[in-house]
Amino acid sequence: MKDSDWSNVIAHVDCDAFYASCELVRYPQLKGRPVCVLSSHHAIVVAKSYDARALGITTGMPVWEARKIAPQAAFLAADFRYYGLMSGKVFSILRRYSPEIEIYSIDEGFLDMNGVRSLWRRSFLQLADDIRLAIRSETGLTASVGIAPTRTLAKMASEANKPDGILVLPASHIDRFLYHQAVAAIPGMGRNRTALLRTLHIHTASQFACMDEALIRQLLGRQGVTLKYELNGHPVLPLETIPSLPQSIARTASMGEVSGQRSLLAAHLSWHATRLVSELVAKSLLAQRIDIFLTLASGETNRVDMVLEVPSNSLKRIMGVVKEGLMRLFRAGERYRGCGVVATRISQQRSATADLFGLMQADCRQTTLMQTVNQINRKYGDRTLSLARVQGIRPRQVLPRFCYPLLIAR
Repeated sequence: MKDSDWSNVIAHVDCDAFYASCELVRYPQLKGRPVCVLSSHHAIVVAKSYDARALGITTGMPVWEARKIAPQAAFLAADFRYYGLMSGKVFSILRRYSPEIEIYSIDEGFLDMNGVRSLWRRSFLQLADDIRLAIRSETGLTASVGIAPTRTLAKMASEANKPDGILVLPASHIDRFLYHQAVAAIPGMGRNRTALLRTLHIHTASQFACMDEALIRQLLGRQGVTLKYELNGHPVLPLETIPSLPQSIARTASMGEVSGQRSLLAAHLSWHATRLVSELVAKSLLAQRIDIFLTLASGETNRVDMVLEVPSNSLKRIMGVVKEGLMRLFRAGERYRGCGVVATRISQQRSATADLFGLMQADCRQTTLMQTVNQINRKYGDRTLSLARVQGIRPRQVLPRFCYPLLIAR
């Protein structure tokens, strides 16, 4: 490969069927069986192994339907603490290869590989294989690695060779690669945009990359033009190595039953609010708008937005608006199957400006209390400390759990 092939180098690393693969690592006796990871209250499938996917099980499928398709499958409760530990191990491996990393999600990330080849004195193909093998040997997980001049091409490269594959895409090979990629394979293209392009007989990524820029701008706006440049090997999208603030933080779930009891809805909303506040406090974030919603038995959703007086992560303040939201939404005689709480207008706690009436200062005491609650619950398990009304929630079916500690340093 010529140096001219690498004016810029980005790697994309994506763990394969992450949640299900994590479960196979700690339960190796399940190897050979389809694995499905379930939502809270075990209502739907939120992740599945490749063999479960091959049988027709899809993400979001009701558990009863998945059991009908694959009665031999293992159905396991999601354990996000465990997945977080495994994710941390994966990213600690990636940091050996580059200090510049964007954590794109719990199971995938981008690495700036500029200068790394000369530092390690290995080709990009060898480095991609080193990363893949290191993840497998140290975590038991498989991952796919793509290396290309832009982040869009790097992601497409890793996706093209899943699972447990590598693909290095120098600039001189881009045209040939795009010729074999459907336009739907372009990250960020989406179903509606793909359908629109097909009406113009644009079916491959190569055809899209050759389209007139003005026409792309007219059809898809600036984002479409960005994708065109990225597909042609011109980097436009930088790595976001400093995590951006989330647009929203949600805690929602099916109740596991259909009920018209207001007390049961209040218990579930209290639990969601507690978990929401716990995350806000843990990440030193504040929220100023809380969206409360109830899902009826029919699947219809009723919601209300509540604006806090000041940005806050106070359980007392947020619970106050959640209670008010429930009063506005609840209708006697209706039956409900789910509910949730969503925080928006997120801001950093350290950059907050004090209000004139001392409300935020009063909230600080609540923050300190929740930090203590978080520490106790991390040590002794969720719900060791929780609101009394949360006890009204029917206990979920207890599925096997792993005993911590999980990771052993080598």
